[in-house]
Amino acid sequence: MIYLDHNASTPVDPEVTDAVYAVLRTNFGNPSSGHDIGIRARSSMEKARLQVAGLIGASPEEVVFTSGGTESNNLAIMGMALKKKKGHIITSVIEHPSVTNPCRYLEARGFECTYVRVDHDGVTIVEDVRKAIRKETFLITVMHANNETGVLQPIEEIGALAREKGMSFHADAAQTVGKVPVNVEKLHVDMLTIATHKFYGPKGIGALYVRKGVELNPLLFGAGHERGLKPGTENVPGIAGLGKACEMAGVYMKDRTSHTKRLTTMLHTGLRERIPGLRINGHETLRLPNTLNICIPGINSSDLLDRIKESVAASSGSACHAGENKPSAVLMAMGISEADAMSSIRLSTGKDTTEEEVKDAVEIIAKEVQALARP
Repeated sequence: MIYLDHNASTPVDPEVTDAVYAVLRTNFGNPSSGHDIGIRARSSMEKARLQVAGLIGASPEEVVFTSGGTESNNLAIMGMALKKKKGHIITSVIEHPSVTNPCRYLEARGFECTYVRVDHDGVTIVEDVRKAIRKETFLITVMHANNETGVLQPIEEIGALAREKGMSFHADAAQTVGKVPVNVEKLHVDMLTIATHKFYGPKGIGALYVRKGVELNPLLFGAGHERGLKPGTENVPGIAGLGKACEMAGVYMKDRTSHTKRLTTMLHTGLRERIPGLRINGHETLRLPNTLNICIPGINSSDLLDRIKESVAASSGSACHAGENKPSAVLMAMGISEADAMSSIRLSTGKDTTEEEVKDAVEIIAKEVQALARP
């Protein structure tokens, strides 16, 4: 199997697995316990908090551990809305469901939300964000990079705008942390979502950066774990894995970025040479180094993926919509026709993808496209 679906999830790095296993074997205590085994578990957690903070340029006390990207997004949006009780939220039309659905939920309960446009390249229009701001606006939430197209969003400009206007800004960085440099000060974010299974860590664990002074209400109620925002005994093995994945990302990011960019370019070039009419969806350069979303006119992406599923792992878009045979809402929001959206697939490389795999994937995909195109 040639794995080209790293935006859905990545394999766990062996060093991360070792870090998780070490905690499972030796630091199995409850980190709230006062005895030595509990203290060792707490020490593993706090080491990971330092590792996460170091990767994003934050202070350790600003890192809240969660169960992953979805919980982090919900905690940022719902936690702030519960604190405010009413008001207006600005987001974009291309957000992940873990942002869009909380906004829809809040709308049904009296909050107002504005969903700003993206241009044909899939980039959020900053001027539309500016125009959408009202005196009741308390939160702007826009993703750092789109999970389907890989297009990087103008987070730094939006963050500066939010700070200028005196409102909170949250960025879903599930697809960027660990892949490209992310610094919370440079981006002007008040909250930032991290999901470790997108950069070679375990599933079921993530974090939310919460700037000092930002107040949120908890979504769950129990004891006072994680500043009272995430009650329940902590997932110490997962947290250790998250920390190790962050540490390794900081060390190897430059090499990983260069490697995935080169192989993604090779993949695009090879497919374009073999498949007439192929074109890229989204901005050609302002995107994640590992992500390629392409339209192959005349074929149905579901048919193509079904034909290659035993040899090449790929997707038609977000893994959260797997099994849905309908056009991508993200691509449609970019002004792409329904037919072309239904003819698009997402390919995403990783640190362990090889040139040989890319060459083989080009041959397999091109062969199946030709078979589907035959009358």
